[in-house]
Amino acid sequence: RALLHDLQPAIVHTRNLGALEMAVPAAWAGVPVRIHGEHGWDISDPDGRSRKFRLARRLYRPFVHQYIALSRHLDRYLVDHIGVAPQRVAQLYNGVDAERFKPRDGDRLPIAGSPFTSPVFWLVGTVGRLSPIKDQVMLARAFVRATQLAPAARARMRLVIAGEGPLRAEIEQVLKDGGVHEMAWLAGDRKDVPEIMRGLDTFALPSIAEGISNTILEAMASALPVVATNVGGNVELLAEGVTGRFVPPRNADTMAQVLLDDFHAPALARERGRRARLEVERRFTLDGMVAAYSDLYERLLAQAAARGALQHRFT
Repeated sequence: RALLHDLQPAIVHTRNLGALEMAVPAAWAGVPVRIHGEHGWDISDPDGRSRKFRLARRLYRPFVHQYIALSRHLDRYLVDHIGVAPQRVAQLYNGVDAERFKPRDGDRLPIAGSPFTSPVFWLVGTVGRLSPIKDQVMLARAFVRATQLAPAARARMRLVIAGEGPLRAEIEQVLKDGGVHEMAWLAGDRKDVPEIMRGLDTFALPSIAEGISNTILEAMASALPVVATNVGGNVELLAEGVTGRFVPPRNADTMAQVLLDDFHAPALARERGRRARLEVERRFTLDGMVAAYSDLYERLLAQAAARGALQHRFT
């Protein structure tokens, strides 16, 4: 509260449950506009059903002027389960830098440091922290299963997992037990995610829960075919069979089969990726996201000025 009193911000904007408590000192310090964004859940409450966390959100509700939900799924959660009035929720999608994440020009480019540089290989990959909510273990199991189902896949399909985290040892064990450890590359933390995307043939997201996945948007902007679990906001970004493919969470067998579909019909997969890029240009640009947030901030500041909160705060 003392910090906010010194800084005198016009807006305090918090994100997810861990930061929601900031709404109380912000209200105490008289901050004119208090916004809270819901971006998704973690493994402690992957489907938003925790009674304790719902109660916490309800208790903080009076201290928040405006909520932002990154997906329609989160919008419904706030209204139906937290009791937020619909007019206090704005649903704003994330945007992606479509200049930084762009389709490759021509053939797939080798990824720096990758052991799979030959053009005969077909690369499926994912990017993200190696954490239980992202469930890259399921993707590793799906890769093992795909290589068991199709001899051609065992010869040519390769797995790339970029990211670091507590699941690394378990992922490596699954790959070793499946006899495919040499056919997979755990690339660790990377700063060249756009180049990694352009070096893949298909992008897979095996998450147990998602709000709006930035990596799906980055893959779409890169014109990659996307295979994702049908959780959270994923189903709002992609259309089944048109711009993406969906599989149930925690279902390695189905993921394996859909990856094999892309492997055996790469032209169809690339067409999905092309349509996904067009969808990004239409709905998920970075400029569009910035404009939406700017418009919301301006509207809320105007409302605060109308009720005298800004004048009282800064005079």
